[in-house]
Amino acid sequence: MSRRRRQVSREFKLEAVRLVQSGSPPAEVAREFGIRRDMLRKWRRQFAAATRPSEAFPGNGKLTSQDKELRQLRWRVAQLEEEREIRKKATAFFARESR
Repeated sequence: MSRRRRQVSREFKLEAVRLVQSGSPPAEVAREFGIRRDMLRKWRRQFAAATRPSEAFPGNGKLTSQDKELRQLRWRVAQLEEEREIRKKATAFFARESR
């Protein structure tokens, strides 16, 4: 029998993290919310790593602004490398023709 992963909302995660940050013991919060302590620990790390609280826990398919910028920059680098290769080949071709 396969078990489905439990999906929880962003608000659920934020509330659990907020309770721990306000001084509640993590074990108690995890028990109260019905989650494992390591999951709560992971959520706390993700929340701390976010540059702004609004970017914490973006959800499935939603990119943070940093991830979006990184994706655009990688695309641009690939495009520039391709253009460089085309120019190299063109230079070599025309250099052969002029001899």
